[in-house]
Amino acid sequence: MASHRQHSVLATMPSSTSDPLLHNIPIPSFLTSASSESFTWLYTTAALICALLVLEQSVYRYKKRHLPGSSWTIPIIGKYADSLKPTMEGYMAQWNSGALSAVSVFNIFVVMASSNEYSRKILNSPNHAEPCLVYSAKQILMPDNWVFLTGKTHVEYRRILNTLFTRKALGIYIGVQDAISRQHFSKWLSEAATDSSPKPIMMTARDLNMHTSLRVFCGKHIPEEGAVEINQKYWDITQALELVNFPLAIPGTKVYRAIQARKAAFKWLELAASQAKIAVAEGAEPECMLEEWVKEMQSPSYKGRKDFSDREMAMVVFSFLFASQDAMSSGLIYGFQHLADHPDILAKIREEQYRVRAGDVDKPLTLEMLDEMPYLKAFVKESMRVKPPVTMVPYKATKAFPISADYTVPANSMVIPSFYNSLHDPTVFPDPDSLSPERWLDPQSSANTNPKNYLVFGSGPHKCIGIEYATMNIALILATASVMMDWEHDITPESNKVKIIATLFPLDGCRLKLSPRKHV
Repeated sequence: MASHRQHSVLATMPSSTSDPLLHNIPIPSFLTSASSESFTWLYTTAALICALLVLEQSVYRYKKRHLPGSSWTIPIIGKYADSLKPTMEGYMAQWNSGALSAVSVFNIFVVMASSNEYSRKILNSPNHAEPCLVYSAKQILMPDNWVFLTGKTHVEYRRILNTLFTRKALGIYIGVQDAISRQHFSKWLSEAATDSSPKPIMMTARDLNMHTSLRVFCGKHIPEEGAVEINQKYWDITQALELVNFPLAIPGTKVYRAIQARKAAFKWLELAASQAKIAVAEGAEPECMLEEWVKEMQSPSYKGRKDFSDREMAMVVFSFLFASQDAMSSGLIYGFQHLADHPDILAKIREEQYRVRAGDVDKPLTLEMLDEMPYLKAFVKESMRVKPPVTMVPYKATKAFPISADYTVPANSMVIPSFYNSLHDPTVFPDPDSLSPERWLDPQSSANTNPKNYLVFGSGPHKCIGIEYATMNIALILATASVMMDWEHDITPESNKVKIIATLFPLDGCRLKLSPRKHV
């Protein structure tokens, strides 16, 4: 019965095939034309996208030529996903694939150099390549920052800044460094007395470095609230200067936050430059880098520029601060970890400290005292060789760069020299992964007779300008810590794994248990 009713209802419904009236209803022409045009645009867009993707792959393969690397690149983003969380294992695989190899990130063609020969060639070819750090570096550090200068202008600027790292200048800085390191160690020990459990020192060591460098560079010309703000804001800058970041300064991105942090820090640094000029004009003797700079410009023997604006001086300090709270912090943290893991080396450093200090561990260190500590210096040099703070520095090919007999880096490509392989070359550093300060104590050792391999601070016209300051600061802090504190390393599964930000850090932050050390 139900079936019969259903059939009846269906029979009464109009049929498009049976009702001749429906065949006479005209269909508007614009509907058929719109449908046709939609399909045309769809096919055209799809064809265009396919053509662009084919072009992208063709350009990549043309630039890559015979270099090791992926045969095809992921459309548009390339190796972006892999670069978001870089690992030493990933970098090692890339470096070990060949002395030169290729990748692509966001259509930026990148040539990686792993051999000492090619790395040094990049660093020493200012006519073909210039440092670019990372894609967003000029947005953050500002395009007219001295670190991006090239040619004669850069040479002249650097010659002037070298006066800030003379032995006379370092003699001013060391007193500030000693006082602040003791202040921080007392705070560390006070906190450890309340809670003796192991704590990661990554950020506390970074705070120590920031405080030290800020006072060395700017003295008392930045109030405490300014120092706190700069310290907090600079971490945003560090995170934005990772090798790969989303390149646009859109609110919420790391690059945007870094630019805001730079603006906040800059107002304090310009104020410090202005006040340093006033202090020296009123007869003050230099107690910080800015004052030493102003005083040096007044010297009758000074032949460089004398018209540095507050902004220019602030920009120099800004770049120095970035290096000190980043690369120098990495070197310091691994210094603590290496000493904790090698008590025999720490014992030798302590013996040297007691001998040079004549038992008076409260006496501030001087340059002359550091000169009598060769083992400490050898340890600092070796520690940074084993775990170099900076493993690579991106450069940009300003024009076609014939880097080898059979390959030319295309203009506007990134070309990145690696330091790690040079520092772990077994022919120069036997048993390269072992920590052996003694290899630097013999003038005839392969380590000392092959200085070209020690690329911790780079090479060429853009070699780190603050080598003496950085090594002195790390050495002084570790020396003072060795006589003020005992520390035990809480080894975790992540202790020997590497966290790569802009520089290298232990993945677990280097967890130490601190306790006061009795005077010997």
